[in-house]
Amino acid sequence: MSEVKLANFEQARELGLSKSEWNVILKRMGRQPNETELGIFSVMWSEHCSYKSSRRHLRKLPTTGSCVICGPGENAGVIDIGDGLACIFKMESHNHPSYIEPYQGAATGVGGIMRDVFTMGARPVALLNSLRFGAPEHPKTRSLVSGVVAGIGGYGNCVGVPTVGGETNFYAGYNGNILVNAMCVGIAEQNSIFYSAAKGAGNSVLYVGAKTGRDGIHGATMASAEFDDQTEAKRPTVQVGDPFTEKRLIEACLELMQTGCIIAIQDMGAAGLTSSSIEMADKGGVGIAIDLDCVPQRETGMTPVEMMLSESQERMLIVLCQGQEAIAQDIFERWELDVALIGSTTDTGQMVLRHKGDIVCDIPIAPLGDDAPNYDRPWKDTPQHAKTAANEITACNSAKALQTLMKSPDMASKRWIWEQYDRHVMADTIKASGSAADAAIVRVHGTKKALAISSDCTPRYVTADPYEGGKQAVAECWRNLIATGAKPLAVTDCLNFGNPERPEIMGQFVRSIEGMAEACTALDFPVVSGNVSLYNETNGVAIPPTPVIGGVGLLNDVALAMGFGTARAGDALILLGQTTGWLGASLFLREMEGREDGAPPPIDLEMERRTGVFVSDAIQAKRLRAVHDLSDGGLGCAAAELALASECGLHLHASPDLSAAAWFFGEDQGRYLLVVAADSAASIIEDAKAAGLHAEHVGAMDGESVHLGDTSLPLDLLRQNHEGWLPDYMEDA
Repeated sequence: MSEVKLANFEQARELGLSKSEWNVILKRMGRQPNETELGIFSVMWSEHCSYKSSRRHLRKLPTTGSCVICGPGENAGVIDIGDGLACIFKMESHNHPSYIEPYQGAATGVGGIMRDVFTMGARPVALLNSLRFGAPEHPKTRSLVSGVVAGIGGYGNCVGVPTVGGETNFYAGYNGNILVNAMCVGIAEQNSIFYSAAKGAGNSVLYVGAKTGRDGIHGATMASAEFDDQTEAKRPTVQVGDPFTEKRLIEACLELMQTGCIIAIQDMGAAGLTSSSIEMADKGGVGIAIDLDCVPQRETGMTPVEMMLSESQERMLIVLCQGQEAIAQDIFERWELDVALIGSTTDTGQMVLRHKGDIVCDIPIAPLGDDAPNYDRPWKDTPQHAKTAANEITACNSAKALQTLMKSPDMASKRWIWEQYDRHVMADTIKASGSAADAAIVRVHGTKKALAISSDCTPRYVTADPYEGGKQAVAECWRNLIATGAKPLAVTDCLNFGNPERPEIMGQFVRSIEGMAEACTALDFPVVSGNVSLYNETNGVAIPPTPVIGGVGLLNDVALAMGFGTARAGDALILLGQTTGWLGASLFLREMEGREDGAPPPIDLEMERRTGVFVSDAIQAKRLRAVHDLSDGGLGCAAAELALASECGLHLHASPDLSAAAWFFGEDQGRYLLVVAADSAASIIEDAKAAGLHAEHVGAMDGESVHLGDTSLPLDLLRQNHEGWLPDYMEDA
């Protein structure tokens, strides 16, 4: 017989529940919960699962549009890419696990985000990652970089899905909490999309995949709390992944989806069997009964709460049409995966769990799902920074500054990282990391279409002004897609912040959301999926606010895909967009002057859109040789990247009105560097001005050095500095 022990408030508090939440549990149940029931409430009401501090603000984001098939609320977002096909994508965080156990934390982050995508019927076709590490000189940074990169590469490469892009930054603000955000993109037939609502009573509940162990227990609770000096003790809450099992699981699930047997399907992610079963029942308006003795287990003596809260990887929960169990069992056994009938849907609205003949849990499902706590936490705005004067910095050796910026940790080549990823498996990758494009480009298999994919955020902007920083993250992602020739379609996000119980942190979150919402609305770039990761702080020190935007765009003809590595000697360089020399919160100010003050560059969303439309039309008309958007490091760094990618030097003119620092390294937004044939420059500039845009001839491709005004830097030395920093740094890892 299974022993059932009643729980008390002290246990609830240890699991992260407040006194008021404990009282609500007592009221809704009409009795004291037992330890299994309390464990279920604790994970379902954790920040990670319930979004109790964020979901009222997430409603401010636009989530509908002409291309949207399914917005937030399912495992991933779904958009229409034409010809009966859909793109399914999402981004999620695995920050806390990756800091504690970098290899497995990052690996299982990749595995989890793939399950979110293929559980909806899509075959995963691309992976991206957005990584933030601490300062290079911090004693843990090298080992964290080594472990995280190995975990991402090890899992993605083994499963056979290309890792095609992302971003990697280093900054002291992440010393105590690194960020590992993983994004997956898949393709499905629009008439074969699967959802998680377990509609109808009396249907079989099938467990498939790997066996359940004790790894990852209370992982969702751990991800909903800040770190302290005892962080290492949380290592047992990190899951262990097996990419070869995941590959078999993908193929088996996609095969079963072709049979018409599935009513609902859900991966076992955060909170494992608990969250998957409750979410499916809640969305379907049914109850669920599970016999825990039927759950495949790889360890002996597991208790009910251990089985329900385990976050063992590579597991799925499926609700089948009645009488179809044998078909499913045959498929999963052929793929050498565990498969077990563990329960059924009911009409009771309750979750009932049996173990060793006893009922060990009998709780209403509604309070666990949509009825979870929903807090309106107090918040205060971030103090405004004064604008940094454009010509405040008058002494600047432009070539020396360029050399310093291009070998700085944020700007330096990440070749050492992406060479560890299989970027071209599946044979549909057109452009990936290191391919001289502002976004990754992946062909839609069997067609001439392609998807452009990018992930972006500039945390120093968000820190200085969360509202403008939120707008800028969306605008930069949109701009990166535009620069490839793609039409931006929709967004997923991963919102990484500190402790929301602190008003200044909650203010960062709220204002970032409002900035994102304005930009997404203005650019017709709806948010269809995402993730919120809070409590990213250690001993009261929070990370910089980091709302990462993952965007997807569509190229109807991959032959028109654009990059910035195709310039040639004699081509003209045109700067499109207004330059005021904005240095506030810039990379130049931080790396060259040791300052992090100033307001970030403002975003003119109307001008951003008009400029992007002009670039898009020019690409479609085949008027451009190459395009590169301007972001970190401004005109000088964008030109240097273009020169390196094209293996051709260039000359950039100085400005008669702005200082060298402001002109070459200011970070005004909404700008592109266009490369055109010399005899086409005048007409491009004329057409831009006719469209109400600022455009000017700023230089030409030529020689074997990068010339900024009257200073120069040999291309070979620039490449050596740019590509040498990271491998030199990681040599001792």
